[in-house]
Amino acid sequence: MRPFKKAHSESARYRAATARKRFLFSRWLLIALVTVAAIAQTASEKPSVDVRRVGQRIACQCGCKDSVATCSMLECHFSKPAKERIAQMQSLGYTDKQIVDAFIRDYGMAVFLAEPNAWGWVVPYASVGFGLVVILLFLKKYRKPKPLTELGPVEIDDPALEKYKDQIDRDLANME
Repeated sequence: MRPFKKAHSESARYRAATARKRFLFSRWLLIALVTVAAIAQTASEKPSVDVRRVGQRIACQCGCKDSVATCSMLECHFSKPAKERIAQMQSLGYTDKQIVDAFIRDYGMAVFLAEPNAWGWVVPYASVGFGLVVILLFLKKYRKPKPLTELGPVEIDDPALEKYKDQIDRDLANME
């Protein structure tokens, strides 16, 4: 029985070593593939700050409402070539305005996105403030105050009014 166990344990060790080699190989292969994929990104997939700055001024024409710099559509037919064109024009020494003007000349004024101004920041907050004022005025006008009878009996402190207290009590008794 001894030789059988020895042969069995040797084949188990061999299988474990082979499995360990396969695992290490697959792990290194995965690391290599991820590295190659990361290096293979083009300039349009990972644009520089300068490309993004100019791309913010140009509207994407793929149908989304984003700029060229922020278009999140995979393999966008407009954004990717536009980023490459912007990078190429910047490498040739064109200014941001010249690049935007070139896109406007090629695609029309619809491609231009103006920079946001103060009006775009003020309007939402002013609208919220106006709405709160309208709500407060509405509540003030249509809110019914609590009747004074719920506050309890009213004590009269003025001695001049004390003489009318009996008359008021008689009138109230007659009303019931």
